[in-house]
Amino acid sequence: MEDLCNHDSFWRQKVDATRKMGLLPEQKMTGALRMLAYDAAANQCDEITRMGTSTALKCLKKFCRQIELLYGGWFLRSPNPADLYRLLNRGHRRGFPGMIGSIDCIHWEWKNCPTGWAGAYSGRKGRPTIILEAMASHDTHVWHAFFGTPGAQNDLNVLGASNVFERVIGGIAPLVEFDVNNKRYTNGYYLADGIYPRWSTFVKTISNPRTEEEKHFCKKQEAYRKDVERCFCILQSRWAILRHGARLFKLEDLRAIMISCIILHNMIVQDEFVEEEFVEPIENDLMNPSMATVYDRPVHPDTGEPIQFEPVGRDGQNLPRFMDREFQVESLVMHNWNIDGNRV
Repeated sequence: MEDLCNHDSFWRQKVDATRKMGLLPEQKMTGALRMLAYDAAANQCDEITRMGTSTALKCLKKFCRQIELLYGGWFLRSPNPADLYRLLNRGHRRGFPGMIGSIDCIHWEWKNCPTGWAGAYSGRKGRPTIILEAMASHDTHVWHAFFGTPGAQNDLNVLGASNVFERVIGGIAPLVEFDVNNKRYTNGYYLADGIYPRWSTFVKTISNPRTEEEKHFCKKQEAYRKDVERCFCILQSRWAILRHGARLFKLEDLRAIMISCIILHNMIVQDEFVEEEFVEPIENDLMNPSMATVYDRPVHPDTGEPIQFEPVGRDGQNLPRFMDREFQVESLVMHNWNIDGNRV
């Protein structure tokens, strides 16, 4: 409340034209939070906050946009080297060296979708929806959120439009190196379900496991990729507005609501999650993989010293390096090596 009041005078209590004191900051923020947490309609907040419908909606929209503006830079950041080291350590204990988290999509029903857009936003269930792509870690912290794709698309279309690998291809993401079965890998990966492509940055399950090693790998992969599903369930249970159909008409308002709910969720996770409470036994891995190494900058292959980032773009000068890094992310050969290396 203090941050919002210092950022925008709208939240402060002011004197109106009739010399009467206006609404308190607590009233305005309580109305916005009740609509987010309990999916209360704007006119339902009148009994508690004593303000009109239009004022309640204005408070909700301003609250969501300013939460993203003030806290989105930190609570929706990409993993820094310290975060990556912690995530890779947990992946190593689980028997998946180089794993950062799991990725998946969820649909949010748009109850008041404009009639002209209903065809583009209606998916297989026949109702207009909007897709959220998210990457979550073991503590259900959301490290990547891409929202706004029409519900008629599938996960592959969302992946093609999202910026999940933008920092990796651009050469500004921390470098992750790990060894599995005497093979060196330079990209971390996400656990994904069957619809995602066979890229080096995705590790999927085996469709028809036959040996005991393959069955063991499938069991662990399918269990750990549910971290993002748990995150979606917690989001919907914590913020009821995401569990029911969206009643607003503008897509930018719905995006602000979704992103602000994710930011508040990450705040709660950071405040309440205790790493020691969820320590898992180290998997008995026949490969004996070494712990993944995280570099803030790329490392020279001969000297091992960090080097400066090379600019990568889509212009004529830097296009070859851009294409090389994109090919490395989308490599089918490296994906097959990941599967072969991690399933032992």
